[in-house]
Amino acid sequence: MTLQQLKYMIEVVNCGSINEAAKRLYITQPSLSSAVKELEAEIGVELFIRTSKGITLSVDGAEFLGYARQVVEQAGLLEQRYLNKKPSRQLCSISTQHYAFAVNAFVNLIKNSGADEYEFTLRETRTHEIIEDVKNLRSEIGILYRNSFNRKVLDKLLRENRLDFHPLFTAQPHIFISTQNPLAGRKAVTLADLEDYPCLSFEQGEFNSFYYSEEILSTVFHKKSIHVSDRATLFNLLIGLNGYTISTGIVSADLNGDNITAVPLQVDESIQVGWIANHQIRLSNQASAYLQELRSVLEEYGLQLQE
Repeated sequence: MTLQQLKYMIEVVNCGSINEAAKRLYITQPSLSSAVKELEAEIGVELFIRTSKGITLSVDGAEFLGYARQVVEQAGLLEQRYLNKKPSRQLCSISTQHYAFAVNAFVNLIKNSGADEYEFTLRETRTHEIIEDVKNLRSEIGILYRNSFNRKVLDKLLRENRLDFHPLFTAQPHIFISTQNPLAGRKAVTLADLEDYPCLSFEQGEFNSFYYSEEILSTVFHKKSIHVSDRATLFNLLIGLNGYTISTGIVSADLNGDNITAVPLQVDESIQVGWIANHQIRLSNQASAYLQELRSVLEEYGLQLQE
């Protein structure tokens, strides 16, 4: 087993493809495939499951990856200390539902990394894809919510994929609306108040189950519904159509401007936001640093964090 083989394996996981990893490593695809197979043969473990749809980590591969990343990180520190090599290129991938605070923390992570070279990835994406990203270690951390409606289904899915949910905070539901919306001055609103306004939500593609919805109360009927795929479009429609969406109530003026406001929604429900990770994997230094930045951002909003 060589350090180079471990680096090869990590790159395949990061890319999710042997072909793409070979391009990044500047070696041929057959050479990379051979190196991975030699590593598997040496340790007697099938690290990857190969199908016609591509390559994914096996259960044993996920466990091995955690050790491999630690070894590569420690080797890099030794090289910096004793061989005067420059720090290795920093890597970090995060998948998240559409939360401005997750982006704020990502910005702070990059600003405070001090790295000369880095390759950080932030995926604002669908709920199912967040789980798949973390399951296959395409991302180290996923950020999503659960509540009384989706908790059983979500927890079962996470358990089946060997993922753990770590609560960050619990929020009371709010609506996001334009500051020009007639409801903007209210101390609180009800579902009845919202009946004539367009309800905006993030579409979930082929996994369009109520349990995967990014917004609570997904089973409630709306006379006017609009589904979008990105946060910028959603906020533009909130302003242009006097629509609303349901979320945590945390609005970032830095990212969303001053023309969006949050108003409490009077419903007997709460939103618990947390992060998920593979319970077999030790987080990288960059992923741990991201969680610290995330907690700092949330504390700035005055939230009571959960351990």
